[in-house]
Amino acid sequence: MVYKKIIMHADMDAFYASVEQRDRPKLKGKPVIVGGSSARGVVSAASYEARKFGVHSAISVAEARKLCPEGYFLRGDMKKYRKESKKIFEIFRKYSPAIEGISLDEAFLDLTGTERLLGLPSKIGESIRRDIREKRDLAVSVGVGPTKLIAKIASGLAKPDGLLEVPVHGIKDFLEPLSVAQLWGVGPVAQERLKALGMNTIGDLASADLEMIRSCLGVWGVEVSALARGEDAREVCAYRDPVSMSEENTFEVDISDLQTLSNAIRVHSEAVARRLRASNFVAKTVILKLKLSNRVRSGPRGYPTFTRRKTLKETTNDGALISRETNLLLNEYSLSKPVRLIGVGVTNLSVESEKQINLFGAPDTENRAEHLNKALDMINVKYGENAVIRGGKTLSKDSLSSQVKIGEDDI
Repeated sequence: MVYKKIIMHADMDAFYASVEQRDRPKLKGKPVIVGGSSARGVVSAASYEARKFGVHSAISVAEARKLCPEGYFLRGDMKKYRKESKKIFEIFRKYSPAIEGISLDEAFLDLTGTERLLGLPSKIGESIRRDIREKRDLAVSVGVGPTKLIAKIASGLAKPDGLLEVPVHGIKDFLEPLSVAQLWGVGPVAQERLKALGMNTIGDLASADLEMIRSCLGVWGVEVSALARGEDAREVCAYRDPVSMSEENTFEVDISDLQTLSNAIRVHSEAVARRLRASNFVAKTVILKLKLSNRVRSGPRGYPTFTRRKTLKETTNDGALISRETNLLLNEYSLSKPVRLIGVGVTNLSVESEKQINLFGAPDTENRAEHLNKALDMINVKYGENAVIRGGKTLSKDSLSSQVKIGEDDI
C-alpha cells in the first residue's frame, strides 16, 4: 500500500466533564461525572480524576456512585456542549479545510499538502493543542498518521493531553503489540472469537491465514485483516451529512402504561424534529427503540433491546407526524415486559428543498404545520427549549440523550 496522506485525529479530553470543570473553578482537580441523576441514569463523561476510581462512560450512575462516592455528579447541558464544539471546530478550520466531524468532541483533519504553509504535522498538532488550551481553556489529544485508523489509535494512546505521531516506516512496529480491540469494529464478541484462535494482538491478526480469519469473522474478516496490516484507504469526508438523528431516555422506574410511553414518544419526536429543521433536513424513515426491563446478562447492554421502523410516503420534519407514526409502531408491538428505555429516531435523511408558497386559497394542512413549527422554533430559540410544547406535558430526561450519527443508520 502506498501512503500519501497525512491524517490527524483530534479528540477532546473528557469533553463534557472538562467543560464543567472549566466553567466551575471549584470542580478543577475533582472527580466530575456527567450523566443522569437517578440510579437509572448512564454516565456520559467522567473526568480523569473520576476515571482513577474506575468510572467511565456507559456505566450506570448507580455503579459510578459506588465506585466514586465522593464524586460530583452533574446532569450536563447539551446546548452548552454544542456551542463549545462549534468554537473548537472553528479552531480546527484554521489548519485544514478538510475536516470530518465524528462527534461534538472529535474530528479527523486531512493535513496532506499543508507542510509548506504550516510546517511539520507534529508542529501543526502542537499549534492546535496550544490554540484550544489558550482560547478555550480545554485539553485535546492529537494523533497523526498516514491513515485514519493510525491517527485514531494514536490519539487514544496520547491521552490525556498529549500528541503522538506515527510515521509511515513505523506502522508495523506501532500496530503489532496492540490489542485487537483497538481495531474498528472489533467488539467483545469478535475479540472472543479471535482469542479462541490464539489471536490477541494486531500482530497476531496481521500474520494469520486469511481463510482462518474469514471462517471466524465472515467476509468482514478480510477488511479487519487489512486494517491489522495498516491498510486503510478511507478518505477524510469533509462534508458528510448525518444519516440519523435520535433521542432516548431511561425511565427512573420501569413503565408499562402506554399513555406514559406515548407522552415520551411525543417529547422525543418534537426534539428530533426541531433538530431536523435546524439542520435543514427532512426524514423518510422513523424508528422506535425499546429497552425492556428484564436483564438477560450483566453489563450496560444486558437488557433486551428492540427497534421497529417505518418508511413514510413523504419526507417530514414535523414532530406531530413523527410522533403519530412512532406511536403506531408502539401499538403494533405487543409489550410483554415493562419498558426501561424508549427512544425515537429518524433516518433516510435528505436536505429539505424549497417549497413554493400557496398564494391563493386557504393554506392546506401541510402549510399550517410548517407555519406552526416555525413559530414554535422561534419561541423555543428565544425563551429556551420546551418553552412551548404540544400536549402540555414535558418529560423528565435523566441523561444526555440526543444523538446525531454519521456513517450508520440506526439509533
